[in-house]
Amino acid sequence: MTAKVSTGALPGRWALPVTAAVNGVATGMYVPFTLVFFHHVTGLSFTVVGAVLTATGLAGLALLPLVGTAVDRCGAKRVQYALYGVRVLGFALYPFAHSLPAFAAVALVTAAADRAFPAVQQTLLGEVARGAELDRLQAANRALQNAGYGAGALTATLVIAFAGGTGYTWTAWGNALCFALAALLLRPLRPVRADGDAQGRRTGAGYRLVLADRPFLVVTGANFLNALNYSALSVLVPLFVVEWLHGPAALSGAAFTLNTVVCAVAGVYVGTRVRRTGARRTRAAALGGALFALGFAAQIVLGTVRPGSSAVLGTALAAVVLVHTLGELVHSPAAEVLAVAAAPEEVRGRYMAAYQMSWSLAKTVAPSLFTALLAVDGRVPWAVLIVTSALAGALLLRVERHLPAEAVRPVPVAVAHGPGAPAAPAPSSPAPATA
Repeated sequence: MTAKVSTGALPGRWALPVTAAVNGVATGMYVPFTLVFFHHVTGLSFTVVGAVLTATGLAGLALLPLVGTAVDRCGAKRVQYALYGVRVLGFALYPFAHSLPAFAAVALVTAAADRAFPAVQQTLLGEVARGAELDRLQAANRALQNAGYGAGALTATLVIAFAGGTGYTWTAWGNALCFALAALLLRPLRPVRADGDAQGRRTGAGYRLVLADRPFLVVTGANFLNALNYSALSVLVPLFVVEWLHGPAALSGAAFTLNTVVCAVAGVYVGTRVRRTGARRTRAAALGGALFALGFAAQIVLGTVRPGSSAVLGTALAAVVLVHTLGELVHSPAAEVLAVAAAPEEVRGRYMAAYQMSWSLAKTVAPSLFTALLAVDGRVPWAVLIVTSALAGALLLRVERHLPAEAVRPVPVAVAHGPGAPAAPAPSSPAPATA
């Protein structure tokens, strides 16, 4: 494989964290209010909106493989521009989609873009950074994205509070403007891709290459198990607080806000501390899963004691959420970068599309899984999550020796100074191993 100029020489690399923040603002404007948001914007009933969003979300998931192929053939930046364009058009049209067919059509293309975006973003990260620099860039992206998410949710809340139902329309158009701004901010970035000959040899293999890479499939399966942990905060905690602990619903909103703020403020710091220990990415991700399990065990204790005081319940819940958030800060950068670095550069788009399936499937099954388990006993879903966290950690530790060395342990990358300087040696992407 031809060596590439190191990430430090790439112009416009700052654009990635900045666009992550803008993406976070746009996402934060509508995700916390999804059903209410689309009900007011389209005028359709909650039942119809929920059914359409579920169906279009599943359909969007099915389009992920096509997006992965497009990334490998056209480059992540070009595909990202296309996704931005779809999202701009979708949110600009939502206020006019009052009929069911019109809403379903707009929701379908928007959902497809939303599902595909993380996979394309991760591929783009892999095109502009490697080694320890990839870890740093990933941590910065996530921290600024969380900051933007909180700012977007606050902005939407204020707009809706002052403008009423009309505020939802303004928020939809605000989303479109945010995505357009993110596309403009991305322009200075100049990613470096694999050489054409190698790309031509590898893209013909299609997804057969991904399916043959058993270690990567193990990493993806472990991520599916850990992705359920992330869904627990937004799906399970509100149900647990209201239905099992009989606490005020505002506590779940406060818990979500606490998580977002801590991720934004402490994300880069925690990621830096983990990197400085020299921890392998597989083990850092497993440690994050162990912290998740510790927080879930605390939820079982909380669900057994069931304090009657709202103040005591709120304090205890905040402490548990902090443990959960620490697990997220340790796990997320390591797990995401592990997947990016383990993927062969020439077909990274397909690999990231397959990896994104684990996130999307977890988000799809989490609501029905958690509600079914909660109906048995409020502590059962937390016990199940402890088991899945332990299993995910065991899978990561077991597959560690079958993954490329540069994926498991970040290595420093030399920086080329100026266009005439020699390029830093890039680690080769070995053919997928079998576990």
